[in-house]
Amino acid sequence: MKLPPLKALPVFEAVGRLNSFSMAAQELSVSQSAVSHQIKQLETYLGEQLFWRSGRTLTLTDEGRQYLDAISTSLLQIERASAQLLGHEESRLRLSVISSFAVRWLVPRLPHLQRLHPQVELALEMSSENPVLSDRVADCFITILRNSSAYSYELLYEERLFPVCSQDYWQRIRRELGREVDPEGRSEPAMTMAEIARFPLLSTHSIYDTAAGDWEAWYRVEGEAIPAGTRIQHFSHMLLALEAARFHQGIALTNDYMLSTRKDSEEFVRLPSHSLVTGDKFYFAWKTSRRRERGIQILRRWLVDEAIMGGLRSDP
Repeated sequence: MKLPPLKALPVFEAVGRLNSFSMAAQELSVSQSAVSHQIKQLETYLGEQLFWRSGRTLTLTDEGRQYLDAISTSLLQIERASAQLLGHEESRLRLSVISSFAVRWLVPRLPHLQRLHPQVELALEMSSENPVLSDRVADCFITILRNSSAYSYELLYEERLFPVCSQDYWQRIRRELGREVDPEGRSEPAMTMAEIARFPLLSTHSIYDTAAGDWEAWYRVEGEAIPAGTRIQHFSHMLLALEAARFHQGIALTNDYMLSTRKDSEEFVRLPSHSLVTGDKFYFAWKTSRRRERGIQILRRWLVDEAIMGGLRSDP
């Protein structure tokens, strides 16, 4: 077995992760010259330049980035295998999560995870909808993309949008439309598209990356367009639009995980109308080469169970 200089590998991982020789030296408690020597030794062995150096700026080359991904995974596997043999059951995982999913769905459920699996120590990283799937970013991800063949994916939720408003605003809608409360508790008759357009529509730009794109798509499901003169208030993200709806400012389009807690479901009313399937699917993703790691599999099973119990996905 022909191996590279093994002492250089943790040094390379630290420099690549921190993009700094001095910070890596501080983390490893060695001198900066020792770090530089180990990197030079590794580059000589591989016959490849791993970093571009320009003044104080340090960046990985393409070869260095590919090598770092592989080395990071291998070092993590060695660390975890050793911890298991030593009897250390703790699993420390970095989970990269889309911001709205983290705030509205995951964080309220974390106490349950901690009670069931106290050995799993979870560190959350907020991400955009298009995170780079890499061990350098996180150990696992909740993402809407399946763009890396090196990763495995477990479906958690297929997004659908539906209109909601606050309890107080729903009473206003009832009054203005002359809707009577059914004493027998029968279901509400569906609202027409024209009735909904009589009230301010709270639009989320980030869903379709265009002004009022969410409401335009929602109206298209019924073969209609947003009526002329409709009042539309624009927000960058769904969290903001939903907060505006909470404070009685109009009707917002939201999804199931945004209203996943009991408190939320009590504060909002889902209007009697249709849903829009956006095509976005939320997956739990982990590197296939790390599929046997106990912490990742515990987290995967727990997320799937929570998604099923919370109604985000059906039980296969």
